[in-house]
Amino acid sequence: MSEVIPGPGMSQSTQGEIFYLCFYGIEPEILMTEHPATEKREKSRFGLILHLHPRKVKASTLRISLTFGLGGMSALLLVIQVVTGLLLKFHYEPSPENAYNSILNLQETLLFGKMLRNIHHWSAIAFVWIAFLHMLRTAFTGAYRPPRDVTWITGLALLLLVVLSNFTGYLLPWDQLSYWAVTVATSLLSYIPLAGEPIRKALLGGAEVGQPTLTNFFNLHTGVIPLMIIALIAWHFWSIRRSGGVIVAEEDRESPMVDTRLHLVNREFVVAVALLAAIFLISSLLDAPLRERANPAFSPNPAKAPWYFMGLQELLIHFHPLFAVFILPVTVLTAAVWMPYVKSDDKNRGIWFISPAGISSAKTAAAASAFFTVIFILTSELLPDPEALLPGIPPILTTGLVPFLIMASTMWLFLRSLKRRLSLTRPEMIQSVIVLLVASYAILTVTGIFFRGEGMNMVWPWNR
Repeated sequence: MSEVIPGPGMSQSTQGEIFYLCFYGIEPEILMTEHPATEKREKSRFGLILHLHPRKVKASTLRISLTFGLGGMSALLLVIQVVTGLLLKFHYEPSPENAYNSILNLQETLLFGKMLRNIHHWSAIAFVWIAFLHMLRTAFTGAYRPPRDVTWITGLALLLLVVLSNFTGYLLPWDQLSYWAVTVATSLLSYIPLAGEPIRKALLGGAEVGQPTLTNFFNLHTGVIPLMIIALIAWHFWSIRRSGGVIVAEEDRESPMVDTRLHLVNREFVVAVALLAAIFLISSLLDAPLRERANPAFSPNPAKAPWYFMGLQELLIHFHPLFAVFILPVTVLTAAVWMPYVKSDDKNRGIWFISPAGISSAKTAAAASAFFTVIFILTSELLPDPEALLPGIPPILTTGLVPFLIMASTMWLFLRSLKRRLSLTRPEMIQSVIVLLVASYAILTVTGIFFRGEGMNMVWPWNR
């Protein structure tokens, strides 16, 4: 390859582009002139990249602290899930008689079979976490308000589908852990008024977990849900492109445009390599859980739902089922869908926190939520059963409406005091509400996983 001699007045960035393109095999003499072959080769080489990204992006959007690459990591985890899932599908038999043995054969006889299952398992868990954190990032940086409301709503739908995909795959090993976790989780549906029991029976294919359930879950996990995720994520990407890409702060609106290939793709490559390395490392050190074969006649004590539903199961201990499984989750989901349409200013667009007051409010909300959630759990454990104390009052009032109103009013008073004391804006108030809810659900989840023993009684983890 002949040496490239920069022309007079050629900028440093231009020289960098010349080196980059020469490295990938384009002749310098072609590059130095506006030759048609240059454009043709460029379009061929980067066609997919330029389809996913614009040709140029704002330099301000390249800060890792703005997005942390969470959206790209979610997309990569989807690819890992699809590839490893297709490979696992060749060695899996979706029947109660053969499902467990097919997993054993996969792990014991197939070359790298255990590693393949480990990668699929841990990347599935990472998919839930990364997708959730991506939605939090979107909420905190104000990237949910119009014209990005469609992007936000499709993101919410994608998060629900990711959880549902993880849940339907949970049953497939057909061991004691998965069988009874699905049994407990699907039983929560029966508490939904009117439609809950029909939905549960349709999902299970009968009154209890069995062959129809395994068939339904296998088809949903390997066919229906992945297709829905792929279609919805394509719409999600399109809506992001239509809205102008990654949201930027007001002061960064005039940020210079830079070439996608030279500045964005290399960063995405580094993030992808780091994520793959982490997944491979975890999969090498930790095996995907596999207990003894499922036994419908023997229920473990305690029988727990999958970890992402443990917060709901913990709520069920303290609240009336109608409120724990239906009213509270629906209220939160409705609020999340309604968020883009709350009248607000644009101060926090592209900014995590508008002011130090917002940071202080978030920290205070997290600490208060954790403290009061722990107090609520301990009080509920120590006090007598409300139904026993007030036998003449319907349980839906004593363990449902009254605690719900107390909780809602306490939250409202706390947020109002925060707003007055710190002079919070509406976006900062929304951030505080999100922190309150996330911290509370995290405490409920941790309690359910680590501090519930036989009969779902409170125990120390080391005493179980």
